[in-house]
Amino acid sequence: MSQDKNGYVSFILHAHLPFIHHPESENYLEEQWLFEAISETYLPLLINFKKLEEEKVDFRITMSMTPPLLNMLDNKILQKRYIKYLKTHIELAKKETVRTKDNPKENELAYYYLNRYSNDLHLFKDVFKCNIIQGFKHFQDIGKLEIITCGATHGYFPILYVNEKTVKAQIAIGVQTYEKYFGRKPRGIWLPECGYVPEADKYLKEFGIEYIITETHGILYADPTPIYGTFAPIVSPEGIIAFGRDIESSRQVWSSINGYPGDFNYREFYRDIGYDAPYDYIKPYIACNGARVNTGIKYYRITGKDCPKDYYNVQWAQDSINKQTGHFFDSRVNQIKQVASLTTNPPIIVCPYDAELFGHWWYEGPDWLYTLFKKVYYDDSNFSLITPSEYIDKYPLMQISTPCRSSWGANGYSEVWLNHTNDYAHKHLHIAGDRMVELAQRFKDEKDNLKIRVLNQCARELLLAQSSDWLFIITNGTMVDYAKKRIKDHIGRFTKLYNSLIEDNLDDEFIVFLEDIEEKDCIFPEIDYKIYC
Repeated sequence: MSQDKNGYVSFILHAHLPFIHHPESENYLEEQWLFEAISETYLPLLINFKKLEEEKVDFRITMSMTPPLLNMLDNKILQKRYIKYLKTHIELAKKETVRTKDNPKENELAYYYLNRYSNDLHLFKDVFKCNIIQGFKHFQDIGKLEIITCGATHGYFPILYVNEKTVKAQIAIGVQTYEKYFGRKPRGIWLPECGYVPEADKYLKEFGIEYIITETHGILYADPTPIYGTFAPIVSPEGIIAFGRDIESSRQVWSSINGYPGDFNYREFYRDIGYDAPYDYIKPYIACNGARVNTGIKYYRITGKDCPKDYYNVQWAQDSINKQTGHFFDSRVNQIKQVASLTTNPPIIVCPYDAELFGHWWYEGPDWLYTLFKKVYYDDSNFSLITPSEYIDKYPLMQISTPCRSSWGANGYSEVWLNHTNDYAHKHLHIAGDRMVELAQRFKDEKDNLKIRVLNQCARELLLAQSSDWLFIITNGTMVDYAKKRIKDHIGRFTKLYNSLIEDNLDDEFIVFLEDIEEKDCIFPEIDYKIYC
């Protein structure tokens, strides 16, 4: 990083999942979102970071790790359930080595999955001691990874700011959670859904945030128009620096149609033995209600559009990785060659993606990053990898401009989170937000321990209801019943807590209710409701 280059490339991965924690039952399939992400995204990333470290390859990458994700990774019940998930998958993979013995290609892949899940179990239990947060912290501490924070529960600022105190709380608790796990203050924040409103800047500033990531048009439509487009950060009048997503590099990676993940040699996400294997055989490994679901064991590659699916070949996938990292590398070299003479500072190409794209949706994604980072290190080029913080430190002078209200949702603004399928939820979220502020003011000098517990639980229920994930799920039409249930449950619990406090009706029956939801909705154990004052 010492030598100046003509330009820089900054990879930013957004690692987020909604807080899903059901100690009362193991039958919630949604808990597997976390387990799949650990096995397919977080562990593969850590494995590849470790390989780069051992090979003495200098690299830079930025990741947001959101507060709900950190709280789940730190949860003892979920850690035990992940180990059980792995043991179940190891058992299934062993059975697959027997079932597929007459099909050499399937059999080879069955052993591949057996080894992979067995290695996951070894890494999680023996190497990381069930604490992969520390794994990521290590790479931040040695200067290869910059971890940034996010809103407390991924609440969508462009709608929440109707009551700015709710945005302030999302930011404050996001920063506090980061400090708890990483022992330092975050310099950057991934705005939930890249949802930018200027009204949030003063709170970002108050809690020490230096920079944000915005969607492309957040920069291009900024006021005044930025001279260098997305190739240079801008700084708002409040002092918040904004980096904008580069269109070209993003499309190359995330598009399943004309991007790298659609390569015919890559693993096919939508063919899984959960659907393909005989029903009676696979039944113990699918949903408890008997519905077929993904198991993670997949034997086919994407193949061509009009061809029957062919078997996945690990070496062929690696060949495609080698070809595509070369293409990405050359594209950035040419891109920087074209713009370097037009910018005052060396240009920065910002490449933000959902972390789960790498490994979960695009199985080969973590290996693609590993191969690319080695190529950047060893090959002559006109660019280096950099984190946003490093870029700010090197080039502190930038244009003052207010980013445009924007998000990275479909069509660029707020319709994913506010439309006819989910608009009913917002009046409840806004009323609960107003009531939380009312409670914080009314009880700001409260000394009674029970009432303080109730007030803190009110804050947790509000925050969990505000998660943008529920609105997104409803819009997309996946797991809709679960998302609606979560909004209804958290608003219902909040309302009961609120009414009981106002009526001073904290009887024995209420305490049983309180203890139950404290166990279920145990996010942010150190929360202080006074943040809403």
